[in-house]
Amino acid sequence: MRRTLTLSILLAVATCAAAAPDAAETVRINVDKLRFAPAEATVHVGDEIEWTNGDFVAHTATARDGAWDVALPVKGSGRIVAQQVGEIDYFCRVHPNMRGHISVKPK
Repeated sequence: MRRTLTLSILLAVATCAAAAPDAAETVRINVDKLRFAPAEATVHVGDEIEWTNGDFVAHTATARDGAWDVALPVKGSGRIVAQQVGEIDYFCRVHPNMRGHISVKPK
């Protein structure tokens, strides 16, 4: 009886784990010395992208297509959530030579 109960509990736990949705992740991009690091990132729909500005000047993370514009104050951070599959090029409006790329994959 005990073995049957243990097997039933294990099957119930495995079923719940398989049914649980994938948890969103936070992908962190550092801004330092007038660069995004990493300059290229891969995320999934629903993931959060967080930029942390370690520089002594303000920056932005601005999508080339205008979909978003994240202000990055000195020693501050900003974030977005990846909404749809695609390729996103972005840059800093203050320092246009600062560029990055995000690939958004399906969940």
